[in-house]
Amino acid sequence: MVKEYKSDIEIAQEAVMLPIKEVAKKLDIEEDDLELYGKYKAKLSDEFARKIENNKDGKLVLVTAINPTPAGEGKTTTTVGLGQAFGKMGKKAIIALREPSLGPCFGIKGGAAGGGYAQVVPMEDLNLHFTGDFHAITSANNLLAAMIDNHIQQGNELGIDTRQIIWKRCLDMNDRALRNIVVGLGAKADGFVREDHFVITVASEIMAILCLANDMKDLKERLGKIIVAYNYKGEPVTAKEIKAVGAMAALLKDAIKPNLIQTLEHTPALVHGGPFANIAHGCNSVRATKLALKMADIVVTEAGFGADLGAEKFFDIKCRKAGLKPDAVVLVATVRALKYNGGVAKEDLNTENLEALKKGIVNLEKHIENLQLFNVPVVVTLNSFVTDTEAEYAFIKDFCEERGCKFALSRVWENGGEGGVELANAVLETLETKKSEFKVLYPDDMSLEDKISTIATKIYGAAKVEYSPAAKRALNKIAELGFSNLPVCMAKNQYSLSDDAKKLGRPEGFTINIREVYVSAGAGFVVAVTGTIMTMPGLPKNPAAFNIDVNDEGVIEGLF
Repeated sequence: MVKEYKSDIEIAQEAVMLPIKEVAKKLDIEEDDLELYGKYKAKLSDEFARKIENNKDGKLVLVTAINPTPAGEGKTTTTVGLGQAFGKMGKKAIIALREPSLGPCFGIKGGAAGGGYAQVVPMEDLNLHFTGDFHAITSANNLLAAMIDNHIQQGNELGIDTRQIIWKRCLDMNDRALRNIVVGLGAKADGFVREDHFVITVASEIMAILCLANDMKDLKERLGKIIVAYNYKGEPVTAKEIKAVGAMAALLKDAIKPNLIQTLEHTPALVHGGPFANIAHGCNSVRATKLALKMADIVVTEAGFGADLGAEKFFDIKCRKAGLKPDAVVLVATVRALKYNGGVAKEDLNTENLEALKKGIVNLEKHIENLQLFNVPVVVTLNSFVTDTEAEYAFIKDFCEERGCKFALSRVWENGGEGGVELANAVLETLETKKSEFKVLYPDDMSLEDKISTIATKIYGAAKVEYSPAAKRALNKIAELGFSNLPVCMAKNQYSLSDDAKKLGRPEGFTINIREVYVSAGAGFVVAVTGTIMTMPGLPKNPAAFNIDVNDEGVIEGLF
């Protein structure tokens, strides 16, 4: 008899949540330190941040994964379940996650609240409007866009070349029709006609800035550095020169404050910021992570998609810029995903296949090697499925231990915190017995081309890098402007180590193709766009939106 499982949203809606004031008490947070958004959500006040700034930092554990597959990996589920397991063991722990984007929620990927009995709640609020942070970021982005066009309409004092406006409007939705548009049609009073573009909100530089800023002062300095266009002399024009900084900061005044919610087992969770990892830097906010470290003994955070994207950017951008030093990394995989990498069709993944496992485990092997380049201890965990076999587990366990990694099974999807105790013990043992000697992959003073080449060859395994003529020109321009010391944020598909999503496993001898390069001067990194990656995704043929509804009692259905 096949066991029937409840959907994620059914589990979340049946959960008995504690008032967020009671969850906060676990971390010695008083009610006056909270800015309440109803009973179950709150922002942490600036006063609270100042109150705990001299506390000793806890241990920082990053959760990352192999390249995602249709078989599923469960990185957020593992992060939540691990936090719950620490809570069950009496540890003072907190999890720090990104906020979900509406784009994938209504597209193909679904929400980002974890799964099964390892979720953060309220699940519907988190996946939809939450505390309005993304709306604030979208508004700030588009205010700047409106002020650029208005500046030109009112006489163009800064001499902006209308062919070189690089600031794009944004919307937190998958809408391919907005990628390339024309604005200013109509009468003279309606503006000037020009080509314009949209990106998804999570790819906006405002999102990256909010997630990397330490405080309001830092936020405003970063906003002022945004390059929005170039003038007729080829010189950059900034948001500060457009006089947009104060108004943007006013829109972001509350959004910069981290959000506190809870897991199904009432473990505190800070959920704040949400840059995509395939087109942005893929980590929750520096503010939330730093606050979490002052609030708890163990902080479990995650970085988006596979370790080739999220973890590399977590280390080389977030940790470099924020002075963070991770103490351990949990690398998530599944037997099914490894067999998929070994060439097994999705419908055949439930059958034991050690030969396919041996072929596909090279993807896990490459991610282990990559993480070890940063000198951080690695724990490998498998999200358990009922179709897995003991022989498959034994093979993977031996494989990981031969490479110096602790290994543990995770059953948090089905059993919540209890199913994560084995993993939690492996992480604790690693924290106690192995010292992290964290280092970044490349130095600040390396050239941008060498930084891109280092990531492409050492992390992806590429043989070489090729640039489009436009990308070459952009690199030269960025160097001339004095931005060569910035880290690189690679925009690459998440499904493969290469820039071709169909090359699974551990491809070799391939070329990384850089088609576009631009500087996010406010965020403090240079973006290199590879292959066919899009900064405004589109909806699939059968989007998740088809299945989402609200019943007559006002209860949301079909969200996952």
